[in-house]
Amino acid sequence: MKRRYISSVVGLLLLAAPSAYPAQLLNSSYDVSRELYEQLNPVFIQQWDTQHPQDTLTIRQSHGGSSRQALALLQGMRADVVTFNQVPDVQILHDRGQLIPSDWQQRLANNSSPYYSTMALVVRRGNPLDIKGWQDLVKPGVKLIYPNPKTSGNGRYTWLAAWGALSLSHHQDISAVRRAMRQWVKNTQVADIGGRGATQSFVNQKLGDVLITFEAEARALQQQYPDEHYQVIIPQTNIKAEFPVTWIDRNTERDNSTTVAKAYLNFLYQPEAQNILTRFYYRTYHATPSVVAQQHFAPVHFFTVEQQFGSWQKAMQSHFAPQGEFDTLQAAGSTL
Repeated sequence: MKRRYISSVVGLLLLAAPSAYPAQLLNSSYDVSRELYEQLNPVFIQQWDTQHPQDTLTIRQSHGGSSRQALALLQGMRADVVTFNQVPDVQILHDRGQLIPSDWQQRLANNSSPYYSTMALVVRRGNPLDIKGWQDLVKPGVKLIYPNPKTSGNGRYTWLAAWGALSLSHHQDISAVRRAMRQWVKNTQVADIGGRGATQSFVNQKLGDVLITFEAEARALQQQYPDEHYQVIIPQTNIKAEFPVTWIDRNTERDNSTTVAKAYLNFLYQPEAQNILTRFYYRTYHATPSVVAQQHFAPVHFFTVEQQFGSWQKAMQSHFAPQGEFDTLQAAGSTL
């Protein structure tokens, strides 16, 4: 009698046992990636469910300025993976929260960056101010819209792209660069909390002469509003904006989601995902040549954060820390 009771209990426990993998994954991502992951996620889910018929996977998304997303993770958001748009917002998850190991960039190819982009200038019909590049943005009277570098990776890349390009054109004359960037600050009409907010200010509120954002967001805007005849300008000297990803070890280990989280991020390197990324105007490493050719990517002389600023750590300290270049020039710009 006792053995039969134990066997029955064991059988019930086996029937009630959870699947080997979780039923859902949470991806914390940057502000303007909503539409991209709406296309990517169903493709991965189909692959996963085919290989694991006992599971039905759901992927949830959390979007916002990447720095705000990182802060939410440090405050307890249970994301399984992050797909951010700059290294510091991932690195802080190790430095301040020990959520990931120090070698997170070595766990996936291309320093854990499956795709990259650059910065674009969006102007209105006919390009009335004849904007061609960074130097035109620091002419008096040009109204600029871009994300705030304090809250957005998109905004930091915007600031560093302008600073780096102007440094090269001024032969690293720091005084000349600061004068130009002081005018940039004066020209700023809106520095929104995130990239999508900047786009909405430019499109819906009709603010600004020039929107500065990622190339992918600029091309999507052009396609979404064909009647507006927006023009997209890709400055020939430009920053390489890498998009780092990682799984969040502390969360995936606790939620038994490490296997599916790793598979999800590795999927981003596969040709099928790379082709989707390219169709959204992200620059990739493994998309098929025919897909790349369809997008007609403008040639760019790229510089990296490391080349122009030494490292992300140095750039964050010298430009975005309290009393760094951004704060100092904002204070100076307000007195012009």
